[in-house]
Amino acid sequence: MNSLIGSYECKLDDKGRLPLPVGVKRQLKDSFLEGFVLKRSVFQPCLELYPLGEWEKMMQKINGLNRFKKKNNDFIRIFTAGVKSIETDKTGRIQISKDLIVYAGLEKEIVISSAINMIEIWNKEVYEKTLLPQGDEFAVLAEEVMGNTEIDNELS
Repeated sequence: MNSLIGSYECKLDDKGRLPLPVGVKRQLKDSFLEGFVLKRSVFQPCLELYPLGEWEKMMQKINGLNRFKKKNNDFIRIFTAGVKSIETDKTGRIQISKDLIVYAGLEKEIVISSAINMIEIWNKEVYEKTLLPQGDEFAVLAEEVMGNTEIDNELS
């Protein structure tokens, strides 16, 4: 799978249905037959929508954890809390369950944002606040994450 691209604004209806934008549908067209997995994000108050193939890659990593270590069991339980198997309807909408809507604070205005191999689903207002400049914080973060010599060699 190629990296997903783009951020899109859309609306969640009163029944919890979210129409996927055309740009997302085009990028994920091969995944529509297999389906998706929807889960809570680990670090942010949003949801993560994984194409089934990407979810299975993640589960292979998690299945490698030693289940006889309590911290691994705790991680698996929390990581998979609220996970839902998702299919799109004929019009390309996904159904988001009430518990996940509440978790992410989703309201009518939604942002769908690409995150390399999956899609994040955000309350629009919360998403915009996460992007506000925080002085030099992002510059420091970028240097810490991307300034490492291993990545420098891979990107050159």
